[in-house]
Amino acid sequence: MRLRNWTARRSYGDGGLGARLTVASLTIALVMIPFMLLLVLAKLPLNPLDASVARDLHRYALANPDVTRLLIVWTDVFGPLTWRVAVVAAAVWLWVRGARRVAIWATTTIAVGGLLGLALKMIVSRARPSLPDPVALAPGEAFPSGHALTVTLGTGVLVLLILPRLPAWGRLLTWVIAWFLVVSVAYTRVALGVHWVSDVIAGVMLGVAVLAGTVAAFETWRREQGRKPLTPPIEGVMRTTRDEPDPRHYAG
Repeated sequence: MRLRNWTARRSYGDGGLGARLTVASLTIALVMIPFMLLLVLAKLPLNPLDASVARDLHRYALANPDVTRLLIVWTDVFGPLTWRVAVVAAAVWLWVRGARRVAIWATTTIAVGGLLGLALKMIVSRARPSLPDPVALAPGEAFPSGHALTVTLGTGVLVLLILPRLPAWGRLLTWVIAWFLVVSVAYTRVALGVHWVSDVIAGVMLGVAVLAGTVAAFETWRREQGRKPLTPPIEGVMRTTRDEPDPRHYAG
């Protein structure tokens, strides 16, 4: 019996944990280094890239009102509220189904990311673009973009939740759709003249960093509980809505 329990712990245990956490740590570091550079950039006088892109896209928005109206609808439909409601709804469903720790992971990820973004807005206090004849207005500070941050967090959480139910081709297609939503929403914020390019890049990078951190922490917990290792970008954060039971509780 002891031999069987030891074998179960070995088969479900920490194989590859060090390598996976190292990769996660490097991912966070690689994301946060350029993010901090953007943070410094946001405190400096306006740079030529931000200024030129804002000017060119604003000129296009004024000349193409139909496109501008479409961008406004797109940015509203896929705005922060949509993703927060979607993640909370998914978390409630998971909680009812018994996957309570996964539900906590989902809500924690969207909440921590949002609070971190809000704190950075207040700390950096960067002004939004001030353009003649603005086509859209937005309250608050500019850096980082809340829309870009929340769409990254929201799509990331939802994709990681549904991956276990998808075939291989479906997983790839889901990631492509998710990144399309991230890039398109980020683009609308700059095209509508309510954010600088560096704002939306920082929002996406911060969202990726928060996701990487919470996923690494959740995967560490799963392994400590004796659950089978997962590759989150491919398999998601759980195998089923209840995940697999802890093998250390089995006596054979």
